[in-house]
Amino acid sequence: MSGFEIERKFLVYKNRDFKSRAFSSSRIKQGYIAAKGATVRVRVRDDKGYLTIKAPSVGGGLKRYEFEKEITLDEAEHLFLLCEPGIIDKTRYLVKSGDHVFEVDEFYGDNEGLVIAEVELGSENEPFEKPDFIGIEVTGDHRFYNKNMRRNPYVIWRGAVPEEFR
Repeated sequence: MSGFEIERKFLVYKNRDFKSRAFSSSRIKQGYIAAKGATVRVRVRDDKGYLTIKAPSVGGGLKRYEFEKEITLDEAEHLFLLCEPGIIDKTRYLVKSGDHVFEVDEFYGDNEGLVIAEVELGSENEPFEKPDFIGIEVTGDHRFYNKNMRRNPYVIWRGAVPEEFR
C-alpha cells in the first residue's frame, strides 16, 4: 500500500465502553528504525509483519505520504534488532461509526493508561460520525505520535492530559 494517509486522532474517555462495540481486535508490537526526515516503522500485528515508511506530516499533522509492505514474521523480528530503544506495545480495537472505522489503541508498558482513537478519511474535510467515547482532538500533537511515545512515554507527561481521559 502506498499513497497519502489522511487521519484525525482523538483521546478516548476513560469510562466509555469502546471494547464491547469493537468488531475486531489485535495485539501490535512496533519499533522504529532511525531515519532522517521519514519515519521507518517495523510492526508485528498478530501473526503478520509490516514495514512502513512515512513522510513528514503536512496540514497540521492531518496528512502524509505512507508506504507499507507486508513482510514475514522472521524478517520483522530481524528488523526489530535495528530499531531504536523503546518498543510500542498496544491492542488495537476496530469500531464502526457511520461510514467509518475508528482504530482505538490501548497502550501498555510506559504508555499504560493512554487510549487514542484514529479515523482515516478520504479528504481533509470529509465529515464523519464521532462515537460518544471520542473526546479531545490531538491531531498534530507530537506527544501522541507513536514514534515519540517510545522516547517520551505517557508515564512522564500523563498529568498534562485532562482527568476524564486518564
